[in-house]
Amino acid sequence: MKNNVLKIHPNDNVLVALTDLEPGDRVQNGGASLIVTEAIPAKHKLAVQAFSPGDSITMYGVLVGKAKHTIPMGGRLTTFNVQHATNSYDLNTPSYQWTPPAVDQWQSQTFMGYYRSDGRVGTANYWLVIPLVFCENRNIQVLEEALVNDLGYGRRHTYQRQTQELMALVQAGHTVEEVLQADLQTAEQSLGGQLPLFPNVDGVKFLAHDGGCGGTRQDAQALCGLLAGYITHPNVAGATVLSLGCQNAQVGMLQEEIQKRNPQFDKPLFVLEQQSIGTEESLIGQALRQTFAGLMQANACVRKPAPLSKLTIGLECGGSDGFSGISANPVVGHASDLVVALGGTVILAEFPELCGVEQELCDRAVNAETANRFKELMNTYALRAKEAGSGFDMNPSPGNIRDGLITDAMKSAGASKKGGSSPVVAVLDYPELVTKPGLNLLCTPGNDVESTTAEVASGATIVLFTTGLGTPTGNPIAPVLKISSNTALANRMPDIIDVNTGTVIDGDETIEQAGERLLEQIIRVASGELDVAAVRHGQDDFIPWKRGVSL
Repeated sequence: MKNNVLKIHPNDNVLVALTDLEPGDRVQNGGASLIVTEAIPAKHKLAVQAFSPGDSITMYGVLVGKAKHTIPMGGRLTTFNVQHATNSYDLNTPSYQWTPPAVDQWQSQTFMGYYRSDGRVGTANYWLVIPLVFCENRNIQVLEEALVNDLGYGRRHTYQRQTQELMALVQAGHTVEEVLQADLQTAEQSLGGQLPLFPNVDGVKFLAHDGGCGGTRQDAQALCGLLAGYITHPNVAGATVLSLGCQNAQVGMLQEEIQKRNPQFDKPLFVLEQQSIGTEESLIGQALRQTFAGLMQANACVRKPAPLSKLTIGLECGGSDGFSGISANPVVGHASDLVVALGGTVILAEFPELCGVEQELCDRAVNAETANRFKELMNTYALRAKEAGSGFDMNPSPGNIRDGLITDAMKSAGASKKGGSSPVVAVLDYPELVTKPGLNLLCTPGNDVESTTAEVASGATIVLFTTGLGTPTGNPIAPVLKISSNTALANRMPDIIDVNTGTVIDGDETIEQAGERLLEQIIRVASGELDVAAVRHGQDDFIPWKRGVSL
């Protein structure tokens, strides 16, 4: 019989409901039974002891909150009776010992990637069109309209037919009710031209944003660093950059950031300054000619076998639920450990969602310097949040809370499982480039798109994105695999979910089995054999982080 509750860690004093529980239901807590005293939805937590105000609440073996009010044994934990709380942490002498998982079956396996002159290997081959300042966004849009569909990179599915059908119903005098009940069809768009003109180019991507001027010089520098991360990225063949001319984010600043990341940068890069060129027609004409010349060069790059040690994986979560920390996140964590054991690189970000697990991560650091940098960045971030009248404790969203993540520490304890158990080899500040194989920590917000955008700028060629509620988040140049924590979500939103780890909750797979299955999926995606849902939908989310407070 399937268990209806789970105790995650032997020291925990709460259980996770795996199914909906009703008052009077009997559940097992080790060798003892426990009577449920109130309705507890699946994913929520029930007390295995009576709590008085101020008592500590432990999950994943760490402090995740304290009781605000009395909670009876068998009662439900809620935002009413529990408040966020974490333990303090110290820097210890690093002594972490890690036993890597067995990876013999993948040692000789390769993926088909795009080699770049700096030694990195991409999982895709894109051309970028980038504005240095928001003033150029309209010109970026003009270029997108001119290039995308005729080159065959537009959306294959269009809803234009549905609009035409609805227009016909209105013109024919149908009622509101008939319009609401209409059975509409989605059309397959015909993408003109003799395709594929550039068969080895996966697309032309346009990174519109609202930065580059009007903010602080630090914002401009960070933006240029982020854009440089994309231009030098192994999934990118080259770029067309539009500058107005007078903005804070100057061309020279961008070139300096490119040199920081790749001193021998040799990709085709075309920079056009509107105030020097003059008319829109001249600007767009030059941009089109240069972009076509760049695409011709990009098309000369073809996929070749690469060892799995060349993989760089970003780890992200969004729309998390009470199952994320016991299925999707630890499954990703096992896949992360496999990648690290094979010599690859993984990036764990979202610092507001590492609140409460700082001690574990410091203890896993390869040296005191690395642990101290993590502590300093966490403390600085937390202080800025408080100065803005917020705090890490305000991180959980209404959706998180509704589905069982009632404190930030509870959310963080589960979110950190994406990082597996390997040592922390480096700690990076936004938007630094990852350079060391192994587990890297990157300072970013918990905001899905800001964090995913940053991980890719730091070098992630694939992003593993866990979700319990469902989110369509993608990225312009790196495939984002959406991983469901529960089978109900995978069945309800199959158009955005790529991998279901609800099988762990269902009892059909172990975390290790699901992690190995995920690694095989990663290899297929890295080789271009499989498009993830976010790529199929053209979900090109891109939001630079201004270094103010964002949770």
